[in-house]
Amino acid sequence: MNYFSSDFKLGILGGGQLGKMLLAETRKFDIQTYVLDSSDEAPSRFGAHAFYKGSLMDFDTVYQFGKLVNLLTIEIENVNLDALDQLEAEGLPVFPSPKTLRLIQNKGRQKDFYVDNHIPTSQHQRFVDLNDLKKSLEKDELEFPFVWKCAQFGYDGNGVKIVRSTLDLINLPEVECIAEQMVPFKNELAVIVARSVSGEVKTYPVVEMEFHPEANQVEYVICPARINEKVTQKATEVALQVSQAFNHVGLLAVEMFQTEADDILVNEVAPRPHNSGHYSIEASYTSQFENHLRAILNLPLGNTDSKVAGIMVNLVGEEGFSGSVVYENIEKIMAIDGVTPHIYGKRETRPFRKMGHVTIVNEDMTEARKIAEEVKNSIRVISEMK
Repeated sequence: MNYFSSDFKLGILGGGQLGKMLLAETRKFDIQTYVLDSSDEAPSRFGAHAFYKGSLMDFDTVYQFGKLVNLLTIEIENVNLDALDQLEAEGLPVFPSPKTLRLIQNKGRQKDFYVDNHIPTSQHQRFVDLNDLKKSLEKDELEFPFVWKCAQFGYDGNGVKIVRSTLDLINLPEVECIAEQMVPFKNELAVIVARSVSGEVKTYPVVEMEFHPEANQVEYVICPARINEKVTQKATEVALQVSQAFNHVGLLAVEMFQTEADDILVNEVAPRPHNSGHYSIEASYTSQFENHLRAILNLPLGNTDSKVAGIMVNLVGEEGFSGSVVYENIEKIMAIDGVTPHIYGKRETRPFRKMGHVTIVNEDMTEARKIAEEVKNSIRVISEMK
């Protein structure tokens, strides 16, 4: 099929920052794009050829949107899967498939999938709701400490909590959830796997993630990860094992723990472009967004190697600030060689909301990490009024 400068229409479910960065690649290739999102303020609203406002969880909205396009993809997992099933049954290519999304959308089902497919992961228990979990504690079937996760609709650290006592259960929502065994680990790692319709597979280098201690959000993504070759190989092999098991099309970001014994345990996955791959826009020969596009259109996958060391710094709203956003000291960081800010287009900031990211590229990893620290300490995402 001729995708370029043609009548072909690519549909994207979700209009957030991931969609916005994906649209930069569709614009490069002159591919028509339709976007569906529930917000008038969606970052993707200006970059698409056509923007539609509507609920991603509503069957009719998603189904009718799908009838407008020739191929459908996602930038967020929380979409109506029954509508995708119907569209796929009627012959519309949907990538990743609703079958893959069903396994991933629910964290309990996702963890069961790892166990069933002999993929290394931490031990877990599933619960109908919080009350069910409390009963398990009373019967000594569950022990402190553990990691509580809501089974669906968690994002950016929301829906995750370390539980060390019954006091930590206060104010948790009454929803389906899982309890994961606490894993002592050295590093949190990630590998992005690109898989095309015809089965061509490529992996990006292993990255290392440093998290904010309170918000449970990634602060820094470091590529390549500062780990030895043996761990690098093991992490890549596990990511490929996960990719093969899901048989996905597009990108699959596999988040992992490197244990104290240098074992690799899968934490969770995302079947789309991911925060851990944002560095690739500047640092890689082919960005994760371009390779997602290549994969779903069954075009040859691009080179996933890095040209230089890359570090990504997330820009999130400062604590204590809500309202119209101001990027304080952005001119200061733009004066530094190798520094590129990406602003997502969200007009309103609030504490810990993802508002953008900054990529630092440098031949020297040590220097890149030093500059990343300078960037983090310089730029502040605040509001016009506190």
